[in-house]
Amino acid sequence: MKRSLKMLAGLLLVSAMSFAQKLPADSIFANYYTATGGKKLWDSIKSFNLNRSFSAASATPYVSNTTVSLPDKSIHKSKTIMKRSFVYTVKGNEGWIKVPLGQRADVKDLSQAEQQSMRFEMYDVLAPFIDYKNRGFIATTVGTETLNGVSVNHVELQGKGMKYNLYFDAKTGLLVRQKETANGVETVKDLSEYTKSTYGILYPAKIVETNSVDKKPVTVKSAVTINGQVNQELFKR
Repeated sequence: MKRSLKMLAGLLLVSAMSFAQKLPADSIFANYYTATGGKKLWDSIKSFNLNRSFSAASATPYVSNTTVSLPDKSIHKSKTIMKRSFVYTVKGNEGWIKVPLGQRADVKDLSQAEQQSMRFEMYDVLAPFIDYKNRGFIATTVGTETLNGVSVNHVELQGKGMKYNLYFDAKTGLLVRQKETANGVETVKDLSEYTKSTYGILYPAKIVETNSVDKKPVTVKSAVTINGQVNQELFKR
């Protein structure tokens, strides 16, 4: 009996220590904002333009250009592969795609699932936890883990139709891995080469992503411009 009580006391002590080591999710997010330029700069982001190149072994490389207007909750993305550009737009409650057909484009409505995916992308291309509470997400600290030999703080961000598992370097505060789970597909993104934008915030200029369907690593190189002039013609159908 005495031995059992000692074992129980030991387990309770370990549990208490583990709980004490968990930082609140909001503190982890705050550390990220501080490490990448400060919350004041992040709160002042109204729009951004993101240029990306995608490359993978045995696959045709392509580029994308994404423009987001956060106040309008609008996103415009062109994906160019082999000189053909497919244009995706979501504005308010509408979403459409323009498919190149010779000298013209065929315009079709995006499905609700496609629109929802783009609304997530509107935020997660910079940081998926931006304004997460107002977007209906719940953040929970899972704990401290080791990732590639580095201590990381693991946060789960759960919302309707999307779950993120986020891994922040415990020392630098930077996000180093992002797992996204939606529609039964998991995408793992390893983020590196943080670069300072002209606006002042740091962003990961290199991402290596792999999803559970293709299982082929894709290298993504990025360049971002924040609060530049937004061409409203982009969001016209």
